[in-house]
Amino acid sequence: MGRLVFVGLGLHDEGGLSLRGLEVARAADAVFMELYTSPMPGLDLKRLERLLGRRVRLVSRRVLEDGGGEPILEEAERGVAVLLVPGDPFIATTHVDLRIRAEKRGIKTGVIHGASIMSAAIGISGLQNYRFGRTVTIPYPEGGVLSETPLRVIRENRSRDLHTLCLLDVKAEEGRYMSVGEALRILLRVEESVGFGAVTPETLAVGVARAGSQAPVVRADSVKNLLRYDFGEPPHTLIFPASLHFVEADALITIAGAPEWVRRWLK
Repeated sequence: MGRLVFVGLGLHDEGGLSLRGLEVARAADAVFMELYTSPMPGLDLKRLERLLGRRVRLVSRRVLEDGGGEPILEEAERGVAVLLVPGDPFIATTHVDLRIRAEKRGIKTGVIHGASIMSAAIGISGLQNYRFGRTVTIPYPEGGVLSETPLRVIRENRSRDLHTLCLLDVKAEEGRYMSVGEALRILLRVEESVGFGAVTPETLAVGVARAGSQAPVVRADSVKNLLRYDFGEPPHTLIFPASLHFVEADALITIAGAPEWVRRWLK
């Protein structure tokens, strides 16, 4: 009976791979990797292959989503296959679907977790994890249509005095990775048409870039000021705080360069 193991790569480069993940990948019969769910700007495929001592086969979104991950499942039926995934393997629903397909075909599955943006962005911001509500993705407009969902989630979370973590859209096949500035402009355009009041130029927001790298960037300020800030290369993440505990306010000022006026957000 075959086996498929999902291994988290962490957030920035191959250095985020755990010792257990390294051990399993080295011993596997076949190793695959996808890089479309999140960019890993520091990862070098040749360096990763030298670390593992074996070839790594890249798979696209089309193979995993449209093709059901068939090449991976075929290898797993014959032995042990590993799928290397940015971050933590099952944050992306694509991989949950692949795991279900494998189990239904009699392939045993396992997971070796990796660092996730879900915890890293929150931790690096200095905000408290237990005060976050529902997470939402800000998508690129489809056919010129802007989604209202992110604003609805931000408004709903804030009504419950909860912060909102916003994941930003990735179109890896097109080389497009949404920036903090792009996300803010999209939200402001939606606000113009719906008038929720969830995100305005004066709203406090926190931008995070390249979490997990040796030089991450975290900046807290009003939306209008963040629009002028250069966060550099992707990946980027965005947080909209609700009211602040005094420790959170101190953290945003000390760690994220927030202006003193954030103390007005104290609950």
